[in-house]
Amino acid sequence: MKMEIDKNENKIIRKKILSMILPVTAENILQMMAGFISMAMIGRIDAIAIGSLGISNRITQIVWALFKGIATGASVFVAQAYGANDNEKLRKVAQQTIMSSVILVLVLQQILFWNASYFLKIFNPSPSLLQNGTIHLRTVSWGLPFLTIVLIVAGILQGMGNAKTPMKIALIMNFLNVLFGYTFIFGHFGLKPMGIQGAALATVLSQAIAAILGLWVLYSKDGVLSNSLGTNSFKLDRKEVFSIYKVGMPTSLESIFWQLAAIIITKVILSYGEVAFAAYQLGLQAESISYMPAAGFGVAATTFIGQSLGSGNREMGKKYLKQLTIGTFIITIFTGGALIFFPRQIMRILTKDEEVIKIGIQYLFIMGFAQIPQNIAGVLNGALRGAGYTKVPMIVAGIGLWCIRIPFSLLMAYYFKKDILALWIIIAIDMTSRLITSYGIYKSKDIYSGELLIEEH
Repeated sequence: MKMEIDKNENKIIRKKILSMILPVTAENILQMMAGFISMAMIGRIDAIAIGSLGISNRITQIVWALFKGIATGASVFVAQAYGANDNEKLRKVAQQTIMSSVILVLVLQQILFWNASYFLKIFNPSPSLLQNGTIHLRTVSWGLPFLTIVLIVAGILQGMGNAKTPMKIALIMNFLNVLFGYTFIFGHFGLKPMGIQGAALATVLSQAIAAILGLWVLYSKDGVLSNSLGTNSFKLDRKEVFSIYKVGMPTSLESIFWQLAAIIITKVILSYGEVAFAAYQLGLQAESISYMPAAGFGVAATTFIGQSLGSGNREMGKKYLKQLTIGTFIITIFTGGALIFFPRQIMRILTKDEEVIKIGIQYLFIMGFAQIPQNIAGVLNGALRGAGYTKVPMIVAGIGLWCIRIPFSLLMAYYFKKDILALWIIIAIDMTSRLITSYGIYKSKDIYSGELLIEEH
């Protein structure tokens, strides 16, 4: 009898997971495909254009990392408030996160716009790479406020278990990015070719439209903030903002650690030449075939663990995590396998440059073996975040990046003078080590018992 009950319960759990996973995975796949197409268009220009996009993105991704973390903090609060049926708390979290984030990102956007070339000089780029990178960074900076709104809206809705609406917004944003990119980069419909600046302009316009749609969803008649347009709606509550940021900031720092490390790795790879860096950029895009579909499982872990703890059903949290881990493993066998068995075919989609393809094949082959540990670690870290342990993934990332990836990459490149293949192996070792560290910490903490950590913040 008990086995029958467990079987039925697992079916219900899997059904709920699928209702969350499918839209998030679809959203990630759409983003991956749009990135693939956009990168393929840039790849048809030249290696300088690819490199310009790469160094510009290294800077803007730091801002993205900051607000992705804040969105995660909001999502944790929203998930636990939603599980506890505390609608007032839910509205307040959503409102305060949006307001505070918009103010902060506007300040950061202005800093980036006026100091674009200064930041890009960190990479010691060639004059042409610096010139093109500056054009891209200054233009794309205007889209950061819109991107921030899109991230926060997605975090709020996913915390409530609504993954379909962010997916629809992402679908529109990515479709428009490709359409605008095709128009502006190559010059169609009567417009002159704009190259790398056209790619940046396409990004900004698509993000602006997505942000407007996101705000409309929240503030429309049936939206979570539909009754939040009173006189006190735009008043910052410092205590509430501090609580949200305190939970979200470790996730921000985790991503920022990666972005800062990526700056150092970028400098190291550029020491091998602009062709090697172009191959790395295209390889990262191709690698998204694996980690983008699986990323939804980490988001679902945060949501379902948070909701389970909010409703006081601790055992359900354990069952959710088990099913999410199994699902991640299965999907990664196929996506990681694609990188191992079809690296040349994947690289040929992105570029025709044989030199770039040759280096990119090595990268994808090695990364294929690291996908299972990377993606399962993502689920464990998602569960820890949902329980309020947002510092743990940050610590794991810090150990992997600053104790393995950075020091050994520097040694291989500058001291031992090894081929770039050595760098790809080190990156894979870092990704594998994170699963071991995350699992060890997870086993040492009983995240399902005790008071909600969120209440302590």
